[in-house]
Amino acid sequence: MDARAILERLIAFDTVSHRPNRALMDWVAGLLAQAGVEAVLIPDASGGKCNLYATVGPADLGGVMLSGHTDVVPVEGQAWTYPPFALTEDQGRYYGRGTADMKGFVACAIAAVLAAARRELRVPLHLALSYDEEIGCMGVRSLITMLEGAPVRPRMCIVGEPTGMAVATGHKGKVALRATCVGREGHSALAPLALNALHLAADFVGVLRGVQARVAAEGMRDGDYDVPYTTLHVGKMSGGVQVNIVPNQAVADWEIRSLAGEDVAGLIEEVRAGCAALVAPLRAEFPEAEIRIERLWDYPGLGTPSDAGVVNFVKALTGANGTIKVAFGTEGGLFDARLGVPTVICGPGSMAQGHKPDEFVSVEQMARCEAMLAALVARCEAGF
Repeated sequence: MDARAILERLIAFDTVSHRPNRALMDWVAGLLAQAGVEAVLIPDASGGKCNLYATVGPADLGGVMLSGHTDVVPVEGQAWTYPPFALTEDQGRYYGRGTADMKGFVACAIAAVLAAARRELRVPLHLALSYDEEIGCMGVRSLITMLEGAPVRPRMCIVGEPTGMAVATGHKGKVALRATCVGREGHSALAPLALNALHLAADFVGVLRGVQARVAAEGMRDGDYDVPYTTLHVGKMSGGVQVNIVPNQAVADWEIRSLAGEDVAGLIEEVRAGCAALVAPLRAEFPEAEIRIERLWDYPGLGTPSDAGVVNFVKALTGANGTIKVAFGTEGGLFDARLGVPTVICGPGSMAQGHKPDEFVSVEQMARCEAMLAALVARCEAGF
């Protein structure tokens, strides 16, 4: 089965993150089994979602791991002109949800493993597929836990997020946080006698924007990124019941995307201090006033040295001369931080097409990815 045919099947599975991916993984495991490749499935507590890990070649050597996630983002509210969960080929492009992010690479990786199963590899090739990457790289953590206890870990990893087949050595880390703003409810006709929690949340946003302005002007910089500094951003705010009630609570979800070496804890404390300064003068009249900051989840950044062995190896596979860094996060930082597996990001398509209606990956990009992985299989057969 070639990569295009595999991609067609993968796109047909609606694996939006809040839905199960087990049917997709069972299909992949069955396809691998037909080629004599045993896959290990690592389910979540519900059994409806799972990771998949498979190896071709000698299990007692490190080898190369191909990593991809199988979940996709929702399509609701988007104006698609192509069916999102059916592959459509049109004018040199493959359309469908997840074609770029990142079932295009997953299809190529599965095809490469099937091809490798017909060869006598001297160095193993591993396939690692995960779930719930789109909601904070959550699912892959159980796969990493399994590999932490394995007698042999992969020697290197290629995460196939879309980079236009450039070799990416880094991305920012991320921490997701929540600010809960507590005020005092009241009738809106007497609003000045209450403490509006939504107004307090707006003041919190002002604190965050002040910290962001300072970081942008004075903080550390890395010119390899489109935005060369650490960013702070509010992504969601909620509060209130109806317009004639002054709300007593509001919640703002926010994030920090940090450069390698950034003092993230220090930034959080800077925000906390700004919030404390906001609340302090209110407490004489409203002792319950509070802005409570909690950390929800995080994943580490990736910062593979440009002269690392994995970088030179993958550059040789693709013919690339240089490297890039990407704005979006990946599971690569976790492989590096928790397993010590040197990692690069390299895959077909562009994230500019991801998460949008009429998402696509070009036929040309898929062909380049297939060529890279064919070269990888040949290197594994030759023993590098």
